[in-house]
Amino acid sequence: MGITHPKYKAAVVQAAPVWIDLEGTVAKTIRYIEEAAKEGAKLIAFPETWIPGYPWYIWVGTPAWAIGKGFVQRYFDNSLSYDSPLARKIADAARDNKITVVLGLSERDGGSLYISQWLIGPDGETIARRRKLRPTHVERTVFGEGDGSHITVHDRADLGRLGALCCWEHLQPLTKYAMYAQNEQVHVGAWPSFSMYEPFAHALGWETNNAVSKVYAVEGSCFVLAPCAVISREMVEEMCDTEDKRNLVHEGGGHAVIYGPDGSPLAEKLPETSEGIVYATIDLAAIGVAKNAADPAGHYSRPDVVRLLFNNKPAKRVEHFSLPHDVLAPDLNGAS
Repeated sequence: MGITHPKYKAAVVQAAPVWIDLEGTVAKTIRYIEEAAKEGAKLIAFPETWIPGYPWYIWVGTPAWAIGKGFVQRYFDNSLSYDSPLARKIADAARDNKITVVLGLSERDGGSLYISQWLIGPDGETIARRRKLRPTHVERTVFGEGDGSHITVHDRADLGRLGALCCWEHLQPLTKYAMYAQNEQVHVGAWPSFSMYEPFAHALGWETNNAVSKVYAVEGSCFVLAPCAVISREMVEEMCDTEDKRNLVHEGGGHAVIYGPDGSPLAEKLPETSEGIVYATIDLAAIGVAKNAADPAGHYSRPDVVRLLFNNKPAKRVEHFSLPHDVLAPDLNGAS
């Protein structure tokens, strides 16, 4: 009897959110989950901070301008909390449609926001909640940081070994290697859009960042699902109240892709202003062939020369402790 490998259909979203509208974007999320499931997909991936949309205003104006325009308050209020009815709606949609969801969102936790990815199983239960390890550049004016426990790959019998990172985490060689070393097979690399600062910032453009996704696939010998958001005309009009701002951002920027473990494109791209779902078949049998040539954390590594130091423990902001009783209540007779 021959060995079988999981083989299934995966879905990658390219679309504009209902920008800074939590309820509207959650409703749109559920529609895409339902659509992908009807097409037979077992996994669907959403862009970075899909809910409630990426805070593009941080790239076109000062923090004071963003506060004055009301963006800061609105963005906080429309970010998604884990223990909320709207979060439950998304989990219920995953369960009802029997599909695994990798959701990109601005996660609200207490008084802070985080660039997060929630992995939700086809039973509606949480597989993992991860946060971007280090927000990029001006993102640090909005979001907090993750920790080493969020650089994790999850073994799923129906899908393979599943992991996720956001945007320029894919430019961090050590972070990538920490993922490769966990024998990742299917990777969700979430991106926000590629129409900001174009064409004078090539590093932020689609060609560079699609290439980053392709290289991740080849380096890790894994499938890469790279969802990407779209900047809508309505978003541009809301953000850009001066001509200089309109010169910084334009409609479009959607460049969702799917790559195989040899770097080959597995799906035809949509036009950059179009919304929709890109599909591909994931056949995990292809990974063994790719790794036969180069397994970066296996036979192609040289741990006697270079190794990674990786702290994968959760970071604790508060350590609870108590003192021994004799320290709290010293001897009344004066004994030390």
